[in-house]
Amino acid sequence: MKVIEHYKKATEPLISFEIIPPRRGGGVNSIFDSLDRIVEKVKPPFIDVTYHAAEAYVEELSDGTLKRIIRRKRPGTIGLCAAILHRYDIDPVPHLICEGFTKEESEDALIELNYLGIHNVLAVRGDNTGSQVPMHTNGTANKYAIDLVRQIQDMNRGEYLEDIVNAQQTDFCIGVAGYPEKHFEAPNIDWDVQRLKEKVDAGAHYIVTQMFFDNSVYFNFVEKCRANGIEVPIIPGLKILRTINHLKTLPRHFHLNLPDELTKEVDANPDRVEEIGVEWAQKQSLELMEKGAPGIHYYIMGNPKPALDVIDFIQKK
Repeated sequence: MKVIEHYKKATEPLISFEIIPPRRGGGVNSIFDSLDRIVEKVKPPFIDVTYHAAEAYVEELSDGTLKRIIRRKRPGTIGLCAAILHRYDIDPVPHLICEGFTKEESEDALIELNYLGIHNVLAVRGDNTGSQVPMHTNGTANKYAIDLVRQIQDMNRGEYLEDIVNAQQTDFCIGVAGYPEKHFEAPNIDWDVQRLKEKVDAGAHYIVTQMFFDNSVYFNFVEKCRANGIEVPIIPGLKILRTINHLKTLPRHFHLNLPDELTKEVDANPDRVEEIGVEWAQKQSLELMEKGAPGIHYYIMGNPKPALDVIDFIQKK
């Protein structure tokens, strides 16, 4: 079922999750263990699986020469999505990114997903860390997420990169990212919302937000989106504070603000960080649900326990 159909049929807020594939050479059993625990507690309608661009490294060989190595640190998104679909009967949502992929590679990935019966994707640009492999293919990479949305919608109309007689139309439901505190490259939130509106007009069916720790920024973001004609579901994304290092790493990597109340409590009780994070997410989740959010998307990555503790609290309310 498409993500948008899950929301249309829902009679209560939906709970979904986002995970990350194992590192190159790593096993998938830990992911299945996490998913087993999730499904035992709550069977989510869909699970997102992140995608990562290939990166380039320079390694010195034993003879002293240098060799440029290109590899993906976390391959396997499509394979993991297929496993989720057939092992758990849960709709997977693979992320497709622009950074480090040509349009031809994106088309091939979409064809594979279509063959597997996977009809949901999240189209994102992917942040350039400076180590991604550059494209040298006469500009055939999608530059922005809106370009990827357009490519997916072209395939939904049976239009491929080259003319194909009797080309099959795909039927992808397309999600995109939204930034309640604005994307770090945007000059202001109004400009950012206009770019988001363009992605929706290009064919995006729903929006998942970047993580936030202050619900007011989500509610203000939704209000601003609606005022600008964005009518698709806007799903709040939450991450649970787990370590003292998160006070520095989350703002630095995700360009968000942590509420003063939260940081003061963590500073005063550093040995209770995860407990404080869970309690904060419990309050966030309850307020979001009570005030009409269509669901909550938890960024659990490799550890489902904090999110499951939050969900257990919610289910008892």
